[in-house]
Order: sequence, then C-alpha cells, then structure tokens
Amino acid sequence: MNIVNLFKIALRALNGNKFRGFLTMLGIIIGVAAVIAMLAIGQGSKKSIQDQISTMGSNMINVRPGTGQFGGVRQSSSSMQTLKLEDYEAIESQGEYISAATPEVSSSGQVIFGANNAPTTVYGVNPSYLDIRKYTVSEGSMFTEADVKASTKVCVIGQTVVENLFTNGEDPIGQTIRFNKIPMKVIGILTSKGDNTMGMDQDDLVLAPYTTVQKRILAITYIHSIAVSAISEGATEDAIASIEEILRQRHKIGIGQEDDFNVRSQKELISMMSSTTDMMTVLLACIAGISLFVGGIGIMNIMYVSVTERTREIGLRMSIGAKGVDILMQFLIEAILLSVTGGIIGVILGISSAYVVKNVLMWPIDIQPYTIFLSFAVCSATGIFFGWYPAKKASDLDPIEALRYE
Repeated sequence: MNIVNLFKIALRALNGNKFRGFLTMLGIIIGVAAVIAMLAIGQGSKKSIQDQISTMGSNMINVRPGTGQFGGVRQSSSSMQTLKLEDYEAIESQGEYISAATPEVSSSGQVIFGANNAPTTVYGVNPSYLDIRKYTVSEGSMFTEADVKASTKVCVIGQTVVENLFTNGEDPIGQTIRFNKIPMKVIGILTSKGDNTMGMDQDDLVLAPYTTVQKRILAITYIHSIAVSAISEGATEDAIASIEEILRQRHKIGIGQEDDFNVRSQKELISMMSSTTDMMTVLLACIAGISLFVGGIGIMNIMYVSVTERTREIGLRMSIGAKGVDILMQFLIEAILLSVTGGIIGVILGISSAYVVKNVLMWPIDIQPYTIFLSFAVCSATGIFFGWYPAKKASDLDPIEALRYE
C-alpha cells in the first residue's frame, strides 16, 4: 500500500475521533507552547542584561586596590591606598589596547540647593569618563582638562539630582550647589540612563574634576580606582594583561607574590549574568519539557486504545493482503500526525503567549528560530518514539486471532 493511502486512512481514523484526538494533542500543545514561551523569556532577559551592561561600557575595565595584610591584620580593599595618580598616568601613557582612562575618587553625602537637599555621590573623574561609561551631556557642557588642572569647583549632574534639587523648574545650568559645604557650579546635565542591571540609579550622581574632589572634599593624594576603556570588547583581555604588567612593575611585585590591586572587566559581569540566565532558561525549558513527555505518554496511551478498538479491522486488512509494515506505518502515521498537528498549534500558541508577556507584563522576549525548530523536532520525535510500540504491536497481530477478537 502506498504512503498516500496510508495517510488517508490515518486522517479518516483521526477524523472519526476529533475530540479524543484534541485531548491527546493537548499535552503536546501545552509542552511546545511552554518551551517556546519560556525560552523566549529567558533569551529576552539575557539580551536585556547584555544591552544594559553595554550601556555601561561593555569594554570598560576597572582597576581597584587589592586586599593587604598589615601587622597580621588583613585589610579590606576599600581601606587600601595602593593606587596613585602615577599609576593612572603610566596606564594611560604605556598601556596597550587602551583608548581612554580616568582616575576615580568618590564621596557620598548630601547635596544642597536652596531649601532642597538629597543624598548622592560625587565622582571625581576626568573628561574621558563620559566615553568610558557611555554618558552624554544633554544640556551645558562637560568640564575640561583645564578645569582638572586648576581644581575648579564645577560639576555635571545627573537627572535624578536635577529632580531632587530643582523642584521649582529652575534652570540648573549656572546654579551653585553645595556638597558637604563645598560650593560647585553646575555647568552641565547628563542624559538620563535609568537603572542598571543591579537596580542602581545611574542618574543619581555628580561628576567633578578628580583634583577638586581629592583636594577640596576628601583631602587625599591617592585615588580609589582607575576606569579604563579597551579599544574594543575583543581586546579587553589584552588590555587587562597590559595593565597588570604595568602595575606589577610599578608596585615592584615579584613572581609568585600577591597583587595589591584587582583588575575586572564588564566581560566577567556579562559572563556571570549570562550563565545565571542560561541556567534559569534551561531549568524553565526542562520544566516545560515535562509537558512534552506527558503528551508523548498520552499519545502512546491513545494509540494502545486505538489498536485495541480496531483489532478486527487490522485482522481484516491483513487477511486481504495488507503486510505488517503497512499496519505499522498506518498507526505510526497517526501518532506522528497527532504530535505534528499539536506541535504546529503549540508553536502558534507559544509565540502568541510570548508576545502577550511582552505587551502586557512588559518583560523582554527574544524568540530565536532555533527554539521553534527544536520544539517542532522534539514533538515529531515524541510522536515517533511513543507511537512506535503500539504500531509495532498492531503489526505483529495474528490475522486469525485478530478476526476472532470481540
């Protein structure tokens, strides 16, 4: 018997039990839809995290003091004073694969304008900070290297600071604010960036020349950290190696000795966050995949019922010349049709569910073509796997015994 006739017979059999067939497909439909929706949400979250990290500077490198031990007591990195301006200057002038660098010092406290005040953080940096951290100035201008050399009391503020201090609609440009009693003139306003992946407000900050923060606010000569931008994301590892070599030479750290500094890149953060989201995505997909397995068991169960109900029909067909392989293919085609039809409906439902999640819950999604192909391939394989044994049982029936079956 040719394959076309087998398909017609299988379709006729399924058409005779529409509701039962739909219930059988339900497990496959739910499983495929759940897999596609869960993977879309997982991939969307991963892409959203990567995009947010990229807005912070995907090729950014942070150099911070390491831990140290003095008098038998291990000190935290925040209390260490191992980074000097000379380290920054050496990295900027000698570092390879580096496009920009800035020293960083910071201080938290109250910023005041008139009767308004709010807690914030002042970051002492140089003009390269904007390129490294992907900030832009929306109004006014950034301070210059001349301001850095002169320790000028000027600053550029974020949108959150504007909202907290200038509540009556005043133009911040040209106004003088005070931070820990130190007056600073506002010369620029940063473009809003919103919260980062850790939930920190990237607009709640004040930027000032690092020399101003060092001398007038903190009264220190060392720096807290150095922010560096590699020439590209791919050159980050080479830039880190260059920085480490420069600092080891400057700090006279021998082979086998512990570094008194730490160098970290955004690539490490991206890798950590991606591995976390990947693990969650796989977990969600596995949970959804259980529905596919349950759906496969449903197909096997209904095919057993179908074989039992149609035992006399099988015997009759075999008595008039149908071969065992024809019977096997007939029932196998029925199982595959159930799973494939369920898979198609599941794909449509899964994509629709993902867009509902995006538009109603405002969660990021990213539907990859491979997830649709994978889900469809799995449901087809499920039909073949779970439909094979009942079909094989039907093909092995003895025609005489089948005709006697009541």
